[in-house]
Amino acid sequence: MRVLRNRTTASLLSAAVAAPVLFVAASPAGAQDVARHDGHRTAPAGEAQRLAEKLVKKSTGKSAYRHLEKFQKIADAHGGNRAAGTSGHQASTTYVYDRLKKAGYKVTYQNFKLYKSRTLRESARVVSPEPRELSARAFAFSKSTPQGGLQAPVVAARVDATPGCEADDYASDTFTGKIALVKRGACTFAEKEAAATKAGALGLVLYNHSGDQPVEGDLEHPRNAHIPAVGITKAEGEKLAGQVAGGEVKLSLDVATKTVAHKTRNVIAETRGGRADRVVALGAHLDSVPEGPGINDNGSGSAGLIEVAEKLAKETKGGKKLAHKVRFGWWSAEEVGLLGSDHYVKSLSARQKKNIKLYLNFDMIASPNAAELVYDGDDSDKTGAGAGPAGSAQIEKLINGFLDKKKVPHWGTDFDGRSDYGPFIDAGIPAGGTFTGAEGLKTAEQAAKAGGEAGRPYDPNYHAKGDDISNINRKAFALNIDVIAHAVGTYAHDLSSLRH
Repeated sequence: MRVLRNRTTASLLSAAVAAPVLFVAASPAGAQDVARHDGHRTAPAGEAQRLAEKLVKKSTGKSAYRHLEKFQKIADAHGGNRAAGTSGHQASTTYVYDRLKKAGYKVTYQNFKLYKSRTLRESARVVSPEPRELSARAFAFSKSTPQGGLQAPVVAARVDATPGCEADDYASDTFTGKIALVKRGACTFAEKEAAATKAGALGLVLYNHSGDQPVEGDLEHPRNAHIPAVGITKAEGEKLAGQVAGGEVKLSLDVATKTVAHKTRNVIAETRGGRADRVVALGAHLDSVPEGPGINDNGSGSAGLIEVAEKLAKETKGGKKLAHKVRFGWWSAEEVGLLGSDHYVKSLSARQKKNIKLYLNFDMIASPNAAELVYDGDDSDKTGAGAGPAGSAQIEKLINGFLDKKKVPHWGTDFDGRSDYGPFIDAGIPAGGTFTGAEGLKTAEQAAKAGGEAGRPYDPNYHAKGDDISNINRKAFALNIDVIAHAVGTYAHDLSSLRH
């Protein structure tokens, strides 16, 4: 699961997809939405229940643990991580590809280029009237200053509901050849940088709207870089703005970033049978952060999908007995901006998106201090983002119902944009899934009902070296594999619940 912003960041360049397997033609209009069981025609609900029960019984945390062991060995052999664009990630994709190919799936790699921004120099200093250093942070993908930096007067953009976002926030002609001082908020970093550039500024200093930390700006792609840009703290920015209102303030700015291109890839596997115009899609990101092996984040979700996919293949002889096609995705570069899942969704035509009837996401399902969190498809919790696309509430209901039958306490979690459901939701595809928590703190209620330590992070090793196989919560891991298995078995034969 990604943080909302990373110090070292990345972007992608789409590549051609050599993946005809992903986009097979839809079945004939007369295809039957029923299956056969023991030679007799059976309602989809009956087939769904039977397959779900089989998959829950056969798919186990004990069996899936071997995949976690493999991911740990891969990380150990490749510098301690499996980050996108590294040999550790490539080895992870090879492992997943080989397992699913052997199980009988149609499997393909989806390749794309990943751009990463590396900061080489970052400084900002007030030259006059009161010399001092500022805690500057270079924007990811920022344009570099000349060697030795540049000096220029500072001019403050208007502070309103959309500070520095629109052309009229910059007084006519007064920014030409000067450094724009802009407050954070209301629009993206790239939009603020573009507006300042259009106003004639030769540099941008963006100050924070809250807290005591400097802005960690991100232009998202090297093509968005026009002028050198840095972020500073709220207090520094407000002091500068006050001085600028009283007279000329001169600033020295020195920035250098380097963009490096890396190759990376998603792994996509789908059943050979089932209606191609009724696709049940599931996904988990396969990359770790550079700081550690990423065994919970997200070896756990990745391993859970492998386990259920292999058991599904054994139960259905490659999927030929399924009513609906089931497609699994292991995404790359989630940790640097959901790039793999975003690339996948953007590669689909309007028809291909419509054919995907739902998407289930599993990112971090074995947190050490776990709580069972189900994505809030209907926004019943009334926090953060709104409800998911139509059908998301029904996905949440199916998962909650399964957990209720097992007498497992569970709570809602917001679609906050931090995992790979994001691009699917943006495309209007119903989404859901489970999550056992990242850096957030476990509540007293959760600890009382589910055990664990209140007031402590769900995963104290989040995005750290300690996210290794020794810190996996095997009980939570097994539970969420049951959730995956139940959902796959149900939806592979019966999608009627999405309409109720």
